[in-house]
Amino acid sequence: MEHDDRDEIPGFYSLEQAQKDAAYNNSLAVADSAERLKDWECRSAACRAKPGARPDIPYGEKPNNRLDYFPCGQAGAPLFVFIHGGYWHRNSKEIFGFVSTGPCAHGIDVATIGYTLAPEASLTEIVDEVFRALRKIEALAGELGFDASRIHVGGWSAGGHLATLSADLPFVRGVISISGIFDLEPILHTYINDELKLQPAELETLAPIRSLPKRPIPIALFVGGDELPELQRQSRTFEKRAREEELLVTMTTLAGCNHYTIMEQLAAPDGALTKALLDMIADPA
Repeated sequence: MEHDDRDEIPGFYSLEQAQKDAAYNNSLAVADSAERLKDWECRSAACRAKPGARPDIPYGEKPNNRLDYFPCGQAGAPLFVFIHGGYWHRNSKEIFGFVSTGPCAHGIDVATIGYTLAPEASLTEIVDEVFRALRKIEALAGELGFDASRIHVGGWSAGGHLATLSADLPFVRGVISISGIFDLEPILHTYINDELKLQPAELETLAPIRSLPKRPIPIALFVGGDELPELQRQSRTFEKRAREEELLVTMTTLAGCNHYTIMEQLAAPDGALTKALLDMIADPA
């Protein structure tokens, strides 16, 4: 089924450039975003320093081709792999180790993935690196001690986009996308593309909304009720498309959460995202 996504974004393409940019500028929309990132980095440094943590495991030759591993302390635990956001050109895994605290409290190991940022890497290259990292993680199951049959992948913002693409990897059992990007066409028309430099083919092959996952695994979408309208639309439209194809996609809006505070629902042992992960692992289908 072919769709014209432009018809489903009323007014977006007629906006002035500054308005288009603002429609996707999460940092501008959340006044304390910089302070929250600094807080995450401090908390993540503490997680990386914990006994048993395995920071900077290499999976490739490039500087950011590293992953961090946070064991829960139980042999044969399920694994949650987290992919960071930052519109594919900002941030690093070192900022996001704090997300391990929620899952680890419930007997789930956590890994976080680094990848080369745009413009040093194209989106195609970033996706290739993430997939290489995921395959490396699966291969390390025996060494790290987790259950390779229970690997779930999640991500935030651009990481939600990358996590959704991973749904077609045969060893991925479920995906949690937090404030994800599924339609790349609007990104082409914003400041983000100054760094990302999207190619025409990437709009088709690397946009989940146009190239839907082929495996019917559970994919849970979450977005904050206080997020930018475009971020909410991205998840809502992808859910609609996926359900048309009878994929196992659900969407939940977390009231009172913005693009940054939503992440605390994964870091907290009793957070809504932690609970969703537990439910997905307990009942993958």
